[in-house]
Amino acid sequence: MSLLAQFNQAQADSKNLPERPDNMTLLKIYALFKQASSGDATGERPGMTDFVARAKFDAWAEIKGTSKDAAMQEYIDLIESLKD
Repeated sequence: MSLLAQFNQAQADSKNLPERPDNMTLLKIYALFKQASSGDATGERPGMTDFVARAKFDAWAEIKGTSKDAAMQEYIDLIESLKD
C-alpha cells in the first residue's frame, strides 16, 4: 500500500477512534495532517482572543521543515497507536 493510501486510510480511521484523544494529541494530529497536506504553516498567526486557532497554528508551526512524507508517516503511526 502506498504512503498516500495509508495516509488516506489513517485519516478515515481517525474519525472512528475508540475514545477521543486528549487536546495535546488532537493538536499533534492536526499539525501532522496540515504539514502532510499543505506543507509549512503560512499566513498570519491568529490573535490572542482566538485561543483554538492560535493553538492549532502554533502546533503546525512547531513542525515547520518536516517533509510531507515524514509528516504523513508520523500521522499514520500516531493514528495506529490510538486505535489500540
